[in-house]
Amino acid sequence: MSARPPYPRTHRLRTALAASCAALLLATAGCSLGEPEPDPAGEPPTFPTPSATASPGGAGQEVVTTVLAKGLRVPWGIAFLPDGAALVTERDSGRILRVGPESGPDGLKVTPVQTIADVAASGEGGLMGIAVSPDYQRDKSVFVYYTTERDNRIARLELGGTPAPILTGIPRAGIHNGGGLAFGPDGLLYASTGDAGDRPQAQDVKRLGGKILRITKDGKPAPGNPFPNSPVWSLGHRNVQGIAWDAGKRMYAVEFGQNTWDEINQVAKGRNYGWPTVEGRGDDKRFVNPVAQWPTSDASCSGLTAVDRLLVTACLRGKRLWLVELTDTGTVLGQPRELLTDRFGRLRAVAAAPDGSIWVSTSNHDGRGQPQPEDDRLLRLVFAGGGAGRS
Repeated sequence: MSARPPYPRTHRLRTALAASCAALLLATAGCSLGEPEPDPAGEPPTFPTPSATASPGGAGQEVVTTVLAKGLRVPWGIAFLPDGAALVTERDSGRILRVGPESGPDGLKVTPVQTIADVAASGEGGLMGIAVSPDYQRDKSVFVYYTTERDNRIARLELGGTPAPILTGIPRAGIHNGGGLAFGPDGLLYASTGDAGDRPQAQDVKRLGGKILRITKDGKPAPGNPFPNSPVWSLGHRNVQGIAWDAGKRMYAVEFGQNTWDEINQVAKGRNYGWPTVEGRGDDKRFVNPVAQWPTSDASCSGLTAVDRLLVTACLRGKRLWLVELTDTGTVLGQPRELLTDRFGRLRAVAAAPDGSIWVSTSNHDGRGQPQPEDDRLLRLVFAGGGAGRS
């Protein structure tokens, strides 16, 4: 199959992609969880003419995978601007890249637009989550989650301007820094934090580690939060990175387990997800059980996105995407299926693009992968055949 254009001019419905994904017949492979070492120094990224490969997806369909950029350094978060371009963070360099449609034979341009000067990247910390304001066309605001010498924090900025911290004091460590950042359907900003290796704080409502937080654009606790004058939305998390909402406005989070189970949880106001008392499903009624779980040898998932009734999570040691189909009530339908297993190494960020494609980043330079000459890469997936999600 010939390569598809890197960024089509016409946008397509995400529901078509979801239907296409749900029909796939996918295979299995394995992975495991552990803590990363600091990344080695590397050469500056290069931005190639996009190339594409096709792989069979089953049921008469193919998955066309386009390499949008290569030579990146641990691309961690992806968020889209109103014009369809993406902002991509690099964890270790502290840079924000703009990846978007431009005129010319390649149809795509990758441009560094900013470096966050006080990022202190080490272990799992650095420049991580990024979120674009729902009112971007009016306020031009972008939000980032990053590690400094003192803490993890969330800052607001206009691209090219000075970041203004809005929430500081999120615990930092070499491991379990969380880092997810996204606006919910309610227009409020959600952030996922890790326990920073200090397990008890996940159960302490007065501390920010091991939580999902819900705040205003000014960093204040959002109205309607479950605990008075607190940004905490849910607790009992070990290390959440990816967060997403389905078509029914239900929130989900993907969570790193320790030695037994990695999880996807449906997240609700004020609920407790059990860490460190419970890992995976349990019988303690105080805690919410995950909607999906995998042995840590098969997952270690970081990014999460939702396309209609489909959850897609990108896994590090698993070196794959897991696809989880949901029912109308938000429960899991059938068995999760996998895609891209062992094709591109460790996968970290995943995001649904405005055109209906899925963007994925590799994470082979994070200190625990085996980087290839083109790593790290930014990929675009299109599901073709059978008429659904075609480009």
